[in-house]
Amino acid sequence: MNRHEDTILALIAGYVDTVGFIALFGLFTAHVTGNFVLIGADVAGVGQGVLLKLLAFPSFIVGIAMSSVLFKILERSHAAQAASALYLLQAALLLAFLVTGMLARPITNATAAMVLVCGVLGTMAMGVQNARGRLLQVTGLPNTVMTGNVTQIVLDVIELIHRGTRGRHGQQVRERLQWTLAAMSGFAGGAILGALAFVNLSFIAIALPVVVLLILAWMRRGAM
Repeated sequence: MNRHEDTILALIAGYVDTVGFIALFGLFTAHVTGNFVLIGADVAGVGQGVLLKLLAFPSFIVGIAMSSVLFKILERSHAAQAASALYLLQAALLLAFLVTGMLARPITNATAAMVLVCGVLGTMAMGVQNARGRLLQVTGLPNTVMTGNVTQIVLDVIELIHRGTRGRHGQQVRERLQWTLAAMSGFAGGAILGALAFVNLSFIAIALPVVVLLILAWMRRGAM
């Protein structure tokens, strides 16, 4: 996976996560473990949408499982198409997320059937993105959750201050820092863009990451 691809995927994660959070009662579709905190708040009576957040974890697992099954099927005879197919799977799930979100409007009831389906589809889509790097065994950065990347940025900055930027080691640390900062910037930019897009376009805003994923799938096929 090249560095530009990591940055684009981080942007998509920040974008979709923010749309889900705003639209679906604080649901995290990409940072799925964050929902456990919100479940605790809901149980304590200071939140809403506990069922939606409870469904997020199994939905995320289903997205990962779907990715794994698709990858293993293609690996046998069409291994070169696996990367493209995973992008297409995520795009299809995000498109379904868009459609169900539009059908669920106005979203006022966190337990409405269409709202629950919408949340499940969004979380499944981000499960696919989380599984992708591991299935393809690429040396990319985490692009859906930035906590580890923030840690790495701080460690790399301290390392460069301590040992300097010269030599092979300094170059490697500097390049990793640039790569990680690009992913962080992509995620942050995606979050801001996702918020603005949803406020103005509602779930139609999800069309943007769908188009980007389709372009990535096409580029992967072209590279084959």
